[in-house]
Amino acid sequence: MAESTIWWLMAGSAVAVELVTGTFYLLMLAIGLASAALAAHLGASITLQFLSAAVVGGAAIVGWHLLRGRRPQGPGSAANPDLHLDVGETVQVDHWQADGTASVHYRGANWTVFHRPGVMPAPGVHRVAEVVGSRLMVDRV
Repeated sequence: MAESTIWWLMAGSAVAVELVTGTFYLLMLAIGLASAALAAHLGASITLQFLSAAVVGGAAIVGWHLLRGRRPQGPGSAANPDLHLDVGETVQVDHWQADGTASVHYRGANWTVFHRPGVMPAPGVHRVAEVVGSRLMVDRV
């Protein structure tokens, strides 16, 4: 079997394992393995093939890690409006209870709302900031 075929099989295996595990870094390693296969097609020695796989794969991993670290992180899942349609909606709080919760009628059902820690509850219109289980964390508008 040709050396390039072995490299292509390893690159394909890395992609297959990545699809099963969801680890994006394996795709970067597959790029390195593909570069070794291309080096084998060009007639490079086995040492240059391994060097190509290591340098290209390692550089791709480091580049992806740095690129990913620079991006600002989005809101957590509880405050992500793409996951919870309630985030950003408004509710009317008429009365707060002594424990810092209130009951509001929202979307045809009664919901328990609470405010952020350290914030004094006041009646009025509030915006849903997070969905925590079956309760809504709200901020005063």
